[in-house]
Amino acid sequence: MSVRVRWLGHATVVLDVGGVRLVTDPLLLPHAGLLRRRGGAPRRADWRGAAAVLVSHLHHDHAELASLRMLGPVPVLAAPSSAHWLSTHGVDGVGLPEGRWRTVAGDVRVRTVPAEHGHRPMPHRPNAATGFVVRGAGVTVWFAGDTGPFPGLARVPELAGAPVDLALVPVGGWGPRLSGGHLDPVEAARVCALVGARVAVPVHWGTLHAPAGRRLPPGWMDRGGRAFEAAVHREAPDVRPCVLAPGEAVVVDPVRVPAAP
Repeated sequence: MSVRVRWLGHATVVLDVGGVRLVTDPLLLPHAGLLRRRGGAPRRADWRGAAAVLVSHLHHDHAELASLRMLGPVPVLAAPSSAHWLSTHGVDGVGLPEGRWRTVAGDVRVRTVPAEHGHRPMPHRPNAATGFVVRGAGVTVWFAGDTGPFPGLARVPELAGAPVDLALVPVGGWGPRLSGGHLDPVEAARVCALVGARVAVPVHWGTLHAPAGRRLPPGWMDRGGRAFEAAVHREAPDVRPCVLAPGEAVVVDPVRVPAAP
């Protein structure tokens, strides 16, 4: 049993689990509000056909309405307050109450897990933040969403009911400095050790920048993935880091090392 994971940049990941496709925090356009994407928009072939979408919170770089509408009439799973807001904005929001699993298709199930991301509150959108656990085809995936480090993350395997085979963990942001409620590469490595992840793919780095990004320190967008990989080797030697470029995919087996697609 395995899961195919394709990183499309920022927090957007396509998971193919047991023949069921899920997309996390879809950003499918060249921009998110004022923020700009490095490189072109993701290829349609890489994300179409989703059975469900997971939205961790409603910041514009995670819940970009035009991108959500591009995915078509698919359920968008989120915290209940976020789902209600999405439903009033032309998206099929489906609230996941805390502690409940939802079957997407076949044996693929999803539930929320805690995240802490209270900085930069939004005045016109709910501010709930959550991570997700996906189980199916003998594989357990944890998508952290946006979160800072906190002791409650140690409960992720308990809430999942199984060891974490694959962690999709944020390691940066859209600027060289991180605000609160985020993980830097070292914190992300420690969190992966805390949850006992077998394989970890870093996300939320190297993709978005402010319009004046050319004036920022050169090379800052490329540091997150390498820094995370180095931190994992130091802080979490039992975790296998798997650094992807936007658009790149790997197949993760819960027993074997990730294989090329």
